[in-house]
Amino acid sequence: MRQESRSPVDGAPLGSVTATPPEAVAGAVAATSEVQALWAALRLRDRARYLRRAAQAVIDELDELADLLVREQGRPRAEALTQELLPSIDTLQWLADAGPRVLGPERVRLSRKVFPVKRADVTFEPLGVVAVLTPGAEPWHTPLGDVAVALMGGNAVMLAPSSQAALAAERIARVFARAGLPEGLLQVHHGGAQTARALLEAPVTQVVFTGSPQAGRAVGEICARAYKRSTLESGGHDALLVVRGADPERAATGAAWAAFANAGQSPGSVKRAFVVAEATERFITALVAAAGRLRVGDPARAGTEVGPLLTPQRLQGVRELVDDAVAAGATLRCGGPLERSPGSWCAPVVLTDVPPGARVWREAAPGPVLAVATVAGEREAIARANEGEAGLGASVWTDDHPQGRRIARELRAGMVWLNDHLPSRTAPQLPWGGVAGSGLGRARGAAALRAAVEPKLITWDPPRSHHFWWHPYDATLVDASRALAWLRSARDHDRERALRAGALPLARTAARGLRAAAGAARRAR
Repeated sequence: MRQESRSPVDGAPLGSVTATPPEAVAGAVAATSEVQALWAALRLRDRARYLRRAAQAVIDELDELADLLVREQGRPRAEALTQELLPSIDTLQWLADAGPRVLGPERVRLSRKVFPVKRADVTFEPLGVVAVLTPGAEPWHTPLGDVAVALMGGNAVMLAPSSQAALAAERIARVFARAGLPEGLLQVHHGGAQTARALLEAPVTQVVFTGSPQAGRAVGEICARAYKRSTLESGGHDALLVVRGADPERAATGAAWAAFANAGQSPGSVKRAFVVAEATERFITALVAAAGRLRVGDPARAGTEVGPLLTPQRLQGVRELVDDAVAAGATLRCGGPLERSPGSWCAPVVLTDVPPGARVWREAAPGPVLAVATVAGEREAIARANEGEAGLGASVWTDDHPQGRRIARELRAGMVWLNDHLPSRTAPQLPWGGVAGSGLGRARGAAALRAAVEPKLITWDPPRSHHFWWHPYDATLVDASRALAWLRSARDHDRERALRAGALPLARTAARGLRAAAGAARRAR
């Protein structure tokens, strides 16, 4: 069965892909497990070489890939380059550089009072087969980064892309094929919800998901029942706080980008702004002016800043939320759905005077919508930002660094940026992920690499050593153990007591161990 891809810009067909029947998924997972065993045996630095070659393949095909993202996702060309392709190159190169260090064996320091001769190391072993489920709104950097993390960990990958990002997913596979990745190690499975569910229920060992809160909850439940590891990113309802001392004009410029880039469809797009009273008028004036200057149109043009929404359903969702807010008494300062066909177009929306009961405070608009509220001070701003189930990201705009860090600690979010918003999305070194209803785990940084492997403890003792806690038990062992505890005390008189009362039991216990070790050596001869 073929699955067709159409452009959100004009509805033109872009190509088609072969869908995987749900009943074929389990067999595909079993087949790739054989390839994965060989990949897992490679040294970390050898896996890294494939990622470096993949980065070069992206560079070699840069303009062609930008054209595809513009057509298939409707993202403006400048954003396709700066927010999708350049970050993917950085991610691949950083993983190649940092992966061997992050995933290399670690020596564990043990107490020599208790373990005088034992050595311990933690190694990081591949999980097996990782399923990656991705959204349509970010069709390149997010899935490619998830795939690369899993591969660096020594895993095979089954990529199930959104139907709106089918051709981009095929090109991700082609990039790794050009890098020389073993055939079958990375597989792309199209087919929608039924194929994705079959993949979740197949013998995969980890699921990496990015998508809606509803889908994320369903994925998490399936993984929990099967004891499968999962990293879930279910979007957010990000807040922006402008507190006393901030530059309102600069904050408005940052808010316009964070709210309206990618037509407001990114998981971390700003949806709510809470501004202290003394800065509100200047902030709103600058924000409305910035929103009004943004050019909505053909994403293939270099100067376009807002492309079409990915689907008509997204445009309808924006229309319903904006209409609900206005009907409740909100002021529509600018923007709204555009009567332009073909495609689903929306000029950036700024809402003010939105009453507390409006849906826009509870639901993240699936497009370029920013609601602004005036607050009495930072306490109210924090309380408003912490409302709701989502907890992905938030930003604080202030000229006082200690104040910003203090506010950041009180915000219920997985990421807080001071005087910026969304930098973590394009920086592979920084962990990306939320708390509460925004998901579980982290998708970037060292945390993501460690989530793609299984820590394994390996210890070593000299073959003729004899531990003091082994049989036989007697009063000498009890007294020696008590003396060891006193030696660990923070109080001087406990340590003195250990030397007075415990020296002889400790010496006898040590001598017993030496005699046992000597006996083992004689038997070995």
